[in-house]
Amino acid sequence: MSMTPRSPSRKSVRLARIAGWNAALILVGLALVAGAGEAYLRLSGGFVASPLPLRFVPGVGLLYEPHTEMRYTNGLDFWTVSRTNSLGFLDREPPDPERAAASCHVAVFGDSMVEAIEVAIADKLHVRLEALAAAALPELDVTASAWGRRGTGQANQLPYYDEYARPLRPNLVVLVFFHNDFSGNSPAVAALTLQQGGDPARMPYAYPERAADGGIRLRPPHPRPPREWQWLERKDDRWYVSEPWYEAIGRGGLPWWELHLQPASERWHEALGRGLAERSLFAAWLDGKRRALIPRDGQPPLAERAALLASRPGYGWILDGWDPPSGPLEERLLEEDPPPVFAEAFEFTSWALAEFRRRADRDGAALVILSTERTGDSHSRYAELLSGLADPLGIPVIGQSDWIESRGGRIGDAHWPHDRHWTPQGHQWAAEAILDWLRRHPEVCED
Repeated sequence: MSMTPRSPSRKSVRLARIAGWNAALILVGLALVAGAGEAYLRLSGGFVASPLPLRFVPGVGLLYEPHTEMRYTNGLDFWTVSRTNSLGFLDREPPDPERAAASCHVAVFGDSMVEAIEVAIADKLHVRLEALAAAALPELDVTASAWGRRGTGQANQLPYYDEYARPLRPNLVVLVFFHNDFSGNSPAVAALTLQQGGDPARMPYAYPERAADGGIRLRPPHPRPPREWQWLERKDDRWYVSEPWYEAIGRGGLPWWELHLQPASERWHEALGRGLAERSLFAAWLDGKRRALIPRDGQPPLAERAALLASRPGYGWILDGWDPPSGPLEERLLEEDPPPVFAEAFEFTSWALAEFRRRADRDGAALVILSTERTGDSHSRYAELLSGLADPLGIPVIGQSDWIESRGGRIGDAHWPHDRHWTPQGHQWAAEAILDWLRRHPEVCED
């Protein structure tokens, strides 16, 4: 008896057609939503962030290319367009040295909080300080400059003072201190976090290091190859600069590229999402929402970077007493007896502050720290640690949060909803706090 295939029933065919039409309608609806979202964001002035071109300045480290337009956004809160100045800082031109020396000049140093790519230059801390002082304390004749670069700590910023700020003969030096500066002053910890997998022995910024006599000294920044020569390839689950780069500058040249602590762990869907976010405003908005809802410690995971670093000769101690996946990095620094790598970060931070103290004393400048923490908050271990370093050095600590609360403000308004950097209001409050200190210490403006 022959068997003939059964024809699909009319009901099953009908259900398949309905499912197909529903799927098509869903896809069309998603496309319309994406198109409408893209159009809205573009018509409202949104844009995709531009690359941030860097250059290496010997003795100083990585800065931006001078006179370059920077377009930056997190896809959710801010879309800023700024230009770098002639020195490669994202800022207006610094004042003429003669004008600065004749005024009460305030030089502000910091990381991304001072670089402040999230706000217009006119809204930045030091610019607002100038405007506020001109209105409230015109007799002091305040001018201000800022020297900020993302991913740096106070040790990295010492060359900014020596090279750029010292010729302006500042009356007041302000160090803006955020809690990750403890980690940022350590080449080992910064290699895992702020420098995103760099080689701690060949960092593109100045870092403290142990001298042969056991003391601490500042190691100059290590040159990086030109940006266009950095071709990466995957070997043994790590990223290396590929062979054409060696041929371009010759073997035996700069060894900075020998090993980046970058596991080749990006999966296809992550690469696809990143590629879409770099081209589409709506995709960037969705990616921003995803990152806000599912925070991560960066890509690749910290534990992978730490394991790669610990596998290098001479760096096995990095993991002593520390299990990377056990919690956020900075929490280990808050312990009474932190693991060796974090104890060193604390010691290097103390040394960097002492070096700023020495320079300020030598040049006749006052020195203060502007901290984002509450200075009198007994529950803030960060504030306690910072005070323990600053007090013996005679460095006053201004608490931005203290100032905000004294003015009846809400601390949360100082930061973007999806970003921990300052809003224009946050910069305004920081400027007011420094101005209040100047009002109470006008003698620093006297020659």
